[in-house]
Amino acid sequence: MMDPAGTSVSRPPHGESQRRVLRGAGSQDIGAVLSLWALGGGPSSVSDTPEALGHLLTRDPGALLVAESGGAVVGSLIAAWDGWRGSFYKLVVHPEHRRQGIATELLREGERCLWARGAVRLTAIVVQDDLAAIGFWEAAGYQRRPEQARFIQNVQEPSVDRR
Repeated sequence: MMDPAGTSVSRPPHGESQRRVLRGAGSQDIGAVLSLWALGGGPSSVSDTPEALGHLLTRDPGALLVAESGGAVVGSLIAAWDGWRGSFYKLVVHPEHRRQGIATELLREGERCLWARGAVRLTAIVVQDDLAAIGFWEAAGYQRRPEQARFIQNVQEPSVDRR
């Protein structure tokens, strides 16, 4: 459900008094998002920094989605678009707010945003041995691709011959 300002709003499960809001993150949310990621227990990365998130928000302002409850950031998802395919990263929900549908709400909002931008294929980077995360993505209709491997390199300075 969208409020008049265009922010996605959901009501909490019966018996809970605080409403949840899904919205695009801004620079004011960077600290809260990084704290959420640390609390979430997943692996950290060299790109989990205020500078890297600031760069993401500058390059792709709508990519970082947050769920708010009671004024606090309780969930996040990066839904990035590179012009070719949509990719999901860092789907994290605060431990005290899990099992309330927040991850699914963030995912569906991310799918909607990426579809609106032209994405016809979506991928998710998921920790291979996180069985809860694997189960979530499978339940959401995503297919695991065991025949593919992910390769990464942490870039300090590009190795470019500048002759």
